[in-house]
Amino acid sequence: MKTIKVNDGTEIFYKDWGTGQPLFFHHGWPLSSDDWDAQLMFFLKQGYRVIAHDRRGHGRSTQVSEGHNMDTYAADVAAIAEALDLKNAVHIGHSTGGGEAIHYAANLGKARVAKVVLISAVTPLMVKTENNPDGVPMAIFDEIREGTAFNRAQYFQDFTIPFYGYNREGAKISQGIRDNWWRQGMMGGVKAHVEGIKAFSETDFTDDLKSVDIPVLVLHGEDDQIVPFPISGAKAIKLLKHGKLISYPGFPHGMPATEAATINKDLLEFIRS
Repeated sequence: MKTIKVNDGTEIFYKDWGTGQPLFFHHGWPLSSDDWDAQLMFFLKQGYRVIAHDRRGHGRSTQVSEGHNMDTYAADVAAIAEALDLKNAVHIGHSTGGGEAIHYAANLGKARVAKVVLISAVTPLMVKTENNPDGVPMAIFDEIREGTAFNRAQYFQDFTIPFYGYNREGAKISQGIRDNWWRQGMMGGVKAHVEGIKAFSETDFTDDLKSVDIPVLVLHGEDDQIVPFPISGAKAIKLLKHGKLISYPGFPHGMPATEAATINKDLLEFIRS
């Protein structure tokens, strides 16, 4: 396995396949780089170099007890990018990974990042606050914490249903996709998963979105039940200097898996533009 040891001794697992312009993929909570299979294989065939890592505490990376916050996540990405000397890279993040990608690009990756893609991303801010009154109530995130901490195996099984929109009338349920989500989730450490909820729900990415001068593509499903479009993609696009938004009627949060053909086509067009 390819790993890199970062400053605090954590070993971060990563995949690095192919040649050409590097595309760096950032996965969502509580998954791993395996969630990008459909994208990694597609872009590998298109002649790109594809890189994807398992966030600390997730997948095959070390199940450390500390560092489960967006600053450390971005620093881990920076360590990989520097070790691989990635230049002119496109960083593509799904959900929590979208926050990680824009936080890295805005703060640590300015010399290395050409473009960013935010897919079903948690940007700019998920939780309801005085300044974000239409956000998701903290009670919802507390429920996710409770279910993850003390009933993770079953809670993760149940979570796949709204994640992929399988509770919608006419949905074609893939048991394989559900099982693969659960497999990835259960590979990671429960402490990392519980503490990661604060990272994705309470980190405010407003300044990151405002500060980047590079092109940013925002892709979001209008039927996203996990990160609702009105409080995320619809707001994020207004903060970007060079942003482009594509929203998809009826698409769920996990659309890179369920709608891979559409997502890959739009990603390719943006990367080539």
